[in-house]
Amino acid sequence: MTGALVAGLLAGYGIAVPVGAVATCLVSLTARTSLRTGVCAALGIATADGLYALAATLGGATLAGVLRPVLGPLRWTSALVLLALAVGGTVTAVRRYRGHRLTLRTEPPPPSPARAYLALLGITLLNPTTVIYFAALVLGSRAEVAVRPLEQGVFVLAACAASASWQVLLAGGGALLGRALTGHRGRLVTALLSSGVITVLAVRMVAPS
Repeated sequence: MTGALVAGLLAGYGIAVPVGAVATCLVSLTARTSLRTGVCAALGIATADGLYALAATLGGATLAGVLRPVLGPLRWTSALVLLALAVGGTVTAVRRYRGHRLTLRTEPPPPSPARAYLALLGITLLNPTTVIYFAALVLGSRAEVAVRPLEQGVFVLAACAASASWQVLLAGGGALLGRALTGHRGRLVTALLSSGVITVLAVRMVAPS
């Protein structure tokens, strides 16, 4: 039981800690909205990690083998979604900045916490390499986690909790960033930097290694 708990925590932090495009989206979203919205978005990411951990413990090598042939198209789909987010974020930031300076236009309402949760859940689920990561951990360790239902449950819950704790920490950082950059120019610069990082990560996702 302890081994499954430790393995799940390490697996959850291992997939969550590296800051990529999804984490950048989370921080940027929280900075533009509120901590409550950011926490819900963070839980969406953690839910996806938990689902992939569950799929890996149940399906293991079979599911990883099924995904490998379509890994390329799924990566392209994920990259296109991220590029759309980057473009949308840039356009929205520029419009808000110009609207504030020229006509004081009303801003569109921010996404609700439920919508933020579903959006980040969907974006994270588009990354099939996560299930391959979890499958490699489960199969490579030759632990009892892979065969005993109780240890499977502990592993999945621990992985999900580890991912959630890290993502909520990132959301808290985004909330602090949003409070620090209250000016319209600061928000414009932050949005443009975020869109740039997301674009680079999306291109690297599909670039030949």
